[in-house]
This record gives sequence, structure tokens and C-alpha cells, in this order.
Amino acid sequence: MNAYLDFFVYLVAILGFVAVTLWMNRVLGPKPVASEMKLEPFECGATAIQQVNVRAVPVKYYAIAVIFILFDLETVFLYVWALAAQPLTGPLVVAFAAFTVLLVVIMLYIWRTGLLEEVTR
Repeated sequence: MNAYLDFFVYLVAILGFVAVTLWMNRVLGPKPVASEMKLEPFECGATAIQQVNVRAVPVKYYAIAVIFILFDLETVFLYVWALAAQPLTGPLVVAFAAFTVLLVVIMLYIWRTGLLEEVTR
């Protein structure tokens, strides 16, 4: 059997299972009714002190979160690359060097713009 056909059958099976599960939940699941108690804000079992309990998160924390995800994913990719790069040949070394240079350039950009220091202010 063709590898693409195997993948397609697997994908259809997964999507079919998800669709059937969601449909069964909609048909057989409970139907909650919106009530005054249900719509009331809940915080640790205590009555809310403020009228609006939502405070905006400063934008600088979003940038740090994106940087963390970026470097976290790059670490995972480097780990997978290290496991798959057997034996180590010329093109693999070039790919590793390009990836590492990209990582260093991103880190230098973050350092030069002072993004990490922005959070501590």
C-alpha cells in the first residue's frame, strides 16, 4: 500500500472519530440552562471583590512568551536533529550551522533591542 494512502486513511479515521465524538456529545450530552447562579463570576469560592475581575496583562509579557516558545521549539528541533543526524555528513553540518546561526541572530536581536530588560522595569 502507498504511504500517502496509509496517511490519508489514518487522517480520515482520526477526523471521523473526532466528528462522531463531538456529535455524540451534542446529542447525548447534558443541556445546561443559563441561570443567575451559573452566570455569576466565580473566584476561589469567594464573592468577587471587584466589579470586573479582569486586569489587562501588559504587552511585554506576550513578547516574552513568544520568545520562550520560539527557543523552546528550537531546542526540541535541535534534539530531534541530533537524534536523526546519523552519520554526520557535510549537508547535515551545514544545516546545523544555519540553524545555529539563526538561533544566535535571534538571540542577538533580542539582546540588542533590550526586550528582556523591558520585563524587569
